[in-house]
This record gives sequence, structure tokens and C-alpha cells, in this order.
Amino acid sequence: MSRDLILAIDVGTGSVRAALVDRQGKIVSLRASEHDQVVPAFGWSEQRPRDWWTGVASAIRAVLESVEGARTRISSVAACGQMHGTVLIDENGELTRETVPLWNDKRTSALVASFETRFAASDYLADCANPATPAWPGFKLQWIRDNDPTAYRRAAAVMMPKDHINFRLTGEVAMDRTDAACSFLMDPRTGQWSNLMCERLDLDIAKLPQIRMPVEILGHVTKAAADETGLSVGLPVLVGGGDYPVALLGSGVCRPGLGSDVTGTSSIITLVSEKPLLDPEMCNVGTPEGNWGAFMLLESGGDAVRWARRAFHEKALGYEEIVAKAAEAPAGSERLFFMPYLVGERLGKHRNARAQFFGITAGHGLAHLHRAVLEGVAFAVTRQIRVMETKSGRKLERVVASGGGAKTKLWLKIKASAYGIPIVVPQEPECGVVGCAILAATAEGRFSSLQQGADAFVSYAEEVAPDPRWAETYAGMQPVFDRLYRHSQALYDDLDRLA
Repeated sequence: MSRDLILAIDVGTGSVRAALVDRQGKIVSLRASEHDQVVPAFGWSEQRPRDWWTGVASAIRAVLESVEGARTRISSVAACGQMHGTVLIDENGELTRETVPLWNDKRTSALVASFETRFAASDYLADCANPATPAWPGFKLQWIRDNDPTAYRRAAAVMMPKDHINFRLTGEVAMDRTDAACSFLMDPRTGQWSNLMCERLDLDIAKLPQIRMPVEILGHVTKAAADETGLSVGLPVLVGGGDYPVALLGSGVCRPGLGSDVTGTSSIITLVSEKPLLDPEMCNVGTPEGNWGAFMLLESGGDAVRWARRAFHEKALGYEEIVAKAAEAPAGSERLFFMPYLVGERLGKHRNARAQFFGITAGHGLAHLHRAVLEGVAFAVTRQIRVMETKSGRKLERVVASGGGAKTKLWLKIKASAYGIPIVVPQEPECGVVGCAILAATAEGRFSSLQQGADAFVSYAEEVAPDPRWAETYAGMQPVFDRLYRHSQALYDDLDRLA
């Protein structure tokens, strides 16, 4: 029987998924195993790496059982995973801490604030490509060093979640450039660890593993791993990548000028470029094919609609009903603005921003309010797109939408019209799994490049073009939104002083 299947593994925050993908890039079978977050204190978020491995082994066994002859049909294994979760192992491969802080853990906030008092963004952006934020593993390592010195001292290697799974599969240790680029410790000019950033954070650079490309072969499945998972001994395992950049690849966003809009609880807009875009409001992730994804995050994307459902209807209406109500209002909501900063912003000068409606008149009703929420998110992301285009000197050509927000046709049309850019939606929503399959198929020599693999494996369900009349309305409103954004900062500071 031919080896016509790829095993893709996705280590998410809520679950681990294992999927079998065929030679056309189609998912044949997918199985998941859930795991919990541990919240020992306010603002903390942890998980147990052993739970990830238990889930991976269970999901692999389940997916192997679901397809006849799967065990002998798999040609290679590729994993992606949640980013920033900082795992430490000792020289024997044993965990030095049972739990690890995740991407959404905020315990490092004081360390970030201390760093920002010592260094202006202009002093370090060129050395790490990212502004300081609690998510980055560099600050997590500082916290472990200061609060669990035994674990830090014992550590021989630092790795990210998918790296730990790869280690359990192969016994080999490495980190790929996508995860390393978002560590706050990698020099974007060399693609290697930055001695300068490690010195600034007082971290031991010797604990950082070799940085490799996602498409490289890391090692092979060991007998111990085969016994636990049901896989064949000796299967090649790729280095893999972070779930977000691998999903970019799996949605076809792998060439400069292409963009991605992922709207879930938050909204992340990404522009692929040849080099990182250095700005205090902007983050940069290395992409699997060797480019950079400059991205900006809006904390309240889908969460703004969730807030409106609760605030206006006490959750009595479903999301479809709210969107249908919004569709009753005209484009622009009769000059009603919504600033969607319900939980502030992650970066820049507006971390204490608030949400607000502006321009309410006696003629406005519930339909206007709901449409204004959808349009407010679109205006906020458009503002970010313009910042990125200005920095890169390149216009976005097309945006690929994914996440829960990509299922709402009205919202896609609002966004396309506000952005002035066509939006397409991938046929297969499991973009991380497809991205893993593209990595593996390319490593096997079936494609000459990851871009060629993406062309073969990624197709789109629809294209949403800007509505010319809506686009004209939004183009007139965008400068007003931008002025509201800038001029409200003094009022946010006033609100803080009232507290």
C-alpha cells in the first residue's frame, strides 16, 4: 500500500487535533482531544505539557483507527501549535516545571513595564522586530528565573508547545523561526538568537535551542513514541511551526502583498512582506516560507458582537438575528460611529482606550447600533491596514478571511467595502492542518516551494468584492473615525483619573 497520507498535528489552547490529509490536500479524517487551562491566580493561564502529549497520543490513535490501513499509509508528520507557551526541560528531557505559562498569561506585566521604562521602542525594535508585551517568552523566562529559580537553573532547553510534542515523538530539540521570531529574543536580521536581547533581559542564551526552518526534517518517530501513539517507528517528523503562521500558509497567505483577517474573539490583520515592519503598534512573525507577517491586533473583534448581544438583549437573541437586524440599517448607520475598544488595546499609546458610540441622534434605533458595531470593527481594522501599508510602501492586494467572523456574509461585505480590497474565504476552514500538510508535502519533494504547495492545496469558497456605494460612504467616514481615535486619548486618561 502506498504512503499516501500525511499526519498533521495541531496543539491548540483548548484541544489537540490529529488529522490525516491525502495527496490532494483534503482532510480525510480528524480527531480531537480536549485539555484544560489552569488559572491559579487572576491574569494567569497555564497548561500541563503532559496533558498535550496525552491528548496527542489519544488523538493519533483515534484518527489511525478511523481510516483503514492508516498506520502504514502515513509518509510523514508535521505539527503546529499555540505560540509562546514556554516549556523547560532538563538535560535528561524531563520537565523542570509541571505547568507552563501560556500566550494569554499576564503575570509578566510588571517585567514588561520595567523593560519599557529602561528602553524606548526605537532602542530595541530592530534587534527583535517586536514591541514589548506580556505574551513573549523572553519575559516568561524572566518570570521563571525570578520566581522559580530551581526550574530555571535546571533547564537545559526552552521550547514551545509543538516543539515539546516533536521532542516526545523524536527525542530531538529545536525551535523554528516562526516561534523564535515571536520570542523577543531572535535577531530578525540574522535569524539567530540575539546576544543583545538576552543581555538586556539577563537570560542565559545557552538554554535556547537551534533555530531551524519549519520545512526541515527534525528527526524520526522513536520506538517509545510509536508504542504510545500507534505510529510506525522511523516516520520522519518535521520541525513544524506556530499555529498562526502555519495557518497563514494553509490559507494561501504566503506572498508579499497578501493579507489575512482572522476574526474570532479578537481580530488579527496580517500583511506579508519581505522584511519586518518596525513600529511600536505592530508585531512581526516569521512565516514558514521565509517572509514576515506584520500583524496588528484588535482585542475586540467578534467580542464586540458578543458584547452587543449581552448588553442589548441579555443573550436572548442569537447572532444570526443580530446580524439580520444590522442589515436593516443603511451603510454608515446614518453617520453613527462605534469605537470598538471594549478592553483597550494591547500595544501603543491607547492601552487604556474605551469603547463609545459617537453621533447618536433621535432617529437612530437598534438596527443602527448593531450595524455600527460591525462597521466600527471594520473601521478599526482599516486604520491598522493603512498604518501597515504606509510602513511597507505596499498596498494590500487581497485579504483572506478566516475564523468565526468569516461566516457572516454581511460583515465580510462591510469589511471588503471599508478596506477597499476583495476578501476571499478558504474552502477548508482547518487552515492550520492544511498548512502542516503543505509543509510535509514540500519536505517530501512533491512541491518545489511552499508557495507552490499552497497553490495546489488551498482553494477558496467565495470572493466578496467591495460594494461601490458602501465603499464611498466608508471612505468618507474613515477620516472621522481616525480623528476620534486620536483625540479621545485625553478623555481615556481623564477616565482613569476619575477611578
